[in-house]
Amino acid sequence: QVQLVESGGGLVQAGGSLRLSCAASGRTFSTYAMGWFRQAPGKERAFVASITWSNNTYYADSVKGRFTISRDNYKNTMYLQMNNLKPEDTAVYYCASSGRRYVLGSWNDWGQGTQVTVSS
Repeated sequence: QVQLVESGGGLVQAGGSLRLSCAASGRTFSTYAMGWFRQAPGKERAFVASITWSNNTYYADSVKGRFTISRDNYKNTMYLQMNNLKPEDTAVYYCASSGRRYVLGSWNDWGQGTQVTVSS
């Protein structure tokens, strides 16, 4: 089973930027799809972005053009660069790993989350 640890959250003003990191350990990183999700207070966890083993990327409409997902397979780390942040981006951000090699989805493993707060 993979262990996932997020970092990089914090408090930022609207229009600012943050970069989240998700460090993975415990299995071969490069063959698994990875994703970012977020959960705002009182709301369900929602998809933000995902990246496949071959670096295909997918985004929620709400973050397209502002967020960029990437991965470094040598460092076993996934990133989420968040630019032009808005107050509605405030949430706990979770990284997730697919539970099956070469499968997008089937999110089986989750990190503990990192708080992102955007002030207006």
